[in-house]
Amino acid sequence: QVQLVESGGGLVQPGGSLRLSCVASGFTFSNYLMSWYRQSPGKERELVASSAGDRTDYADSVKGRFTISRDNAKNTLYLQMNSLKPEDTAVYFCNTVYVGRLYWGQGSQVTVSS
Repeated sequence: QVQLVESGGGLVQPGGSLRLSCVASGFTFSNYLMSWYRQSPGKERELVASSAGDRTDYADSVKGRFTISRDNAKNTLYLQMNSLKPEDTAVYFCNTVYVGRLYWGQGSQVTVSS
């Protein structure tokens, strides 16, 4: 059974940093594309960053500020978020596709506000 469990959200001031974690289970983590998405109130869920093998990709809005990484030995995906802006406020979800089915974590709230 695939499970994705996130942690690490919270309230941070503009310019601050947070690191999100996503612990995966139920599949061979190292073999699969893993992604972070976010959703703000009234907006569609958007792709933030993805990781597969040695390749990483980022949305233009977070390039240079966010870093996606993974520890395959710990089955854990990370999102290091620096220089946070109020517009980064959202619920952040980790995601994978396994055997043709989409899986999501429970979501982690990130609020950037002074």
